[in-house]
Order: sequence, then C-alpha cells, then structure tokens
Amino acid sequence: MRNLWIFISKYNAFFLFLIFEVSSLIIFIKYNSFQRAAFINSSNDVTGGLYTRVNEFYSYLSLKDVNDSLAHENARLRNQLKSSFYVDTIAKHKVVDTVFKQQYEYIVAKVINNSVNHSNNYLTINRGSNQGIAKGMGVICGLGIVGKVVYVSAHYAVVQSLLHKSSQFSAMLARNKEIGYIEWGDDLNPHKGLLKDVSNNALPKIGDEVVTSGYSLFPEGIPIGKITNLHTKAGGISLNMEVAFAVDYSKLQYVDVVDNKFATEQAGLEAQQKKDE
Repeated sequence: MRNLWIFISKYNAFFLFLIFEVSSLIIFIKYNSFQRAAFINSSNDVTGGLYTRVNEFYSYLSLKDVNDSLAHENARLRNQLKSSFYVDTIAKHKVVDTVFKQQYEYIVAKVINNSVNHSNNYLTINRGSNQGIAKGMGVICGLGIVGKVVYVSAHYAVVQSLLHKSSQFSAMLARNKEIGYIEWGDDLNPHKGLLKDVSNNALPKIGDEVVTSGYSLFPEGIPIGKITNLHTKAGGISLNMEVAFAVDYSKLQYVDVVDNKFATEQAGLEAQQKKDE
C-alpha cells in the first residue's frame, strides 16, 4: 500500500492530467450534440466490430455442432422427398386410392477415413450395423452419389467409392432419361468418369446433366455430374461420354447411407427370375 502511495505521489502530475483530460472530453461530448452523435456512432462501430469478432470466434468453436446438425437435417429432409416414397395405387372403376409408403430412408454418417489417389478407393464411416447399415446400401452426399457399402461392423462401415475400378451404377441423362451406366474413367482422374452405353438416338450435348436412373441403389435423380466430351463406341451403336463429377471426393465429410426398404424383396424376385432362365 505504501509503495502505491509513493508511486501516485511521484506521478501525480500525470494522473491529474489524465483526470482533467477525461473530464474535459466528457463535458465537451455531453454538451455538444454534434460531437456527442459522432462519439456514439464511433463507439457503436467499435463495439459492433468487437461483438462481431467475438461472435465469429464462438461460431468457429461451434462449427462441429453446426455441421452435425446440418447433416441430420439434410437426412431428415431427404426422408421427406417424394422420390423417397413408393406409390401404391389401386384403380377400380375410375376410383384411385393412393397410399404413399416410405421406400428410401437416409442414415447420416461422418467420413473418418478416405482415399482418392489409388486405383481402388474406399472410405470409412462412423455408422455400422447397430445403426441400421447393411452391405450393399448406396451412399450419397449433398452434391451427388458417393458409392456403396461393402463391409460392415457394429459401429463402422467401409464404402467402395465411385472412384473404384469395379464400381458401376445405372445412370441417365436428366434431359431425356436415356439410360446408361456410370463408372470411373480409365485415366483415374478423381474428378472425371464415363457414362457408357447410351443410345446414339439420345443426341446428348456437352453440359447435359447426368443423374441416377433409379434402377440401382439410389433413388432417381441424384446428381452424378455433367457431360464434358462425347465418344462413339466401336460399331457406332452407342456412345460413351466423359462426365465431370459433381462431387469432390477428396473433401467428403458427411454422407447419407440410402436404405431402400424394398431392396431385399426386389433382389429375391430377380434372383428367382435368373434361376428360372
């Protein structure tokens, strides 16, 4: 305490100057409307800027929770899409009784391991059989298709990416619904693939959108990419088209696993048909 008094006594002139300076500024601002308005505006700018920085800092800290919330919300909205329902229609004497039944459900998952620079690429997600994941389910993200589930444990699953030599999925041109199939390109470019065996009658154009057909693991209309080049197949019967993928597979963070409620029934029926051939 004694040292504090000695310090104040030693620098009393400086402290008196500060007191008089602050007092004069307060009187000057208080009794002059223009200066008061300018001071308030300036202080609001400073305070607003400070609040903005603090809010940005807290927003950054909560990014994980925000991403988790958005991923779950995307899955919930996908479950409500019309394409996720099967229409069971009974028509008798022009009276139509239509009942919508859920055909596709989506299970959100986080990508915890991923590769894009191998000839056969996989990703690992943090959902497994305990959360309803099963082998053979399709996997998508907000921008388009990702691949299919190939291995499942209780809490994890491994997904065979579209960037895999054996990945093939039914696809079509969004403009005219001409069917083909999509696979990874021969040059192993992670941003490009090939849409194959599309009829010459399709008259495709550069820039046409390519989407899922609904014939494979995914609902109809899930984005795949856009046509960047056309190639005539030997014999001239069909076309192969270079497609720029809609998804950047190196940046995957959250995905949705597609649970087709009718997949088992369809697979069983088709297996029986093949057995009878």
